[in-house]
Amino acid sequence: MTENFETGGAVLNRTQVNVVRLTGLAAIIGGILLIVVAIVAWASVSNQLSAENIVIPDDAPILAGETVNGPIDAFVQAGVIAMHAEEIGGGKTYAELDQDDPVRTTVMNASFLRASLFTSVVAFGVALFAGAVGAMFVLFGWSLRTIVPPLPKNATI
Repeated sequence: MTENFETGGAVLNRTQVNVVRLTGLAAIIGGILLIVVAIVAWASVSNQLSAENIVIPDDAPILAGETVNGPIDAFVQAGVIAMHAEEIGGGKTYAELDQDDPVRTTVMNASFLRASLFTSVVAFGVALFAGAVGAMFVLFGWSLRTIVPPLPKNATI
């Protein structure tokens, strides 16, 4: 015969209590790891952008003179590059310019720079998402371990 323990709603046996608490612990550990990885990813992308020494020009709608090192900075800089490329290309994109047009290479480079900046914006977003998921895992794990308390030392089966 197994002994059951009241948890406020469900009646769990010793094995079920241990599984729920172990699942909670695994969620907490996994959540902490996700948060650490998110912080490392965010810092890595930020450091790489900072190392490029990109300064947002004065004709930017916001953040003029700031160094690009975050998602908003990168997004603004990509917009400025698009504006300059449109001026240089006479309103045409790289694909629309003739192959022998002398500004085609400049517009192509602008397109590549924008793509790289947008990739960094996505990387920041993924890092933020991973951190948020990690925080939720920690909360769920903590909740499981709070709702299902440890068994008393003197509990018998």
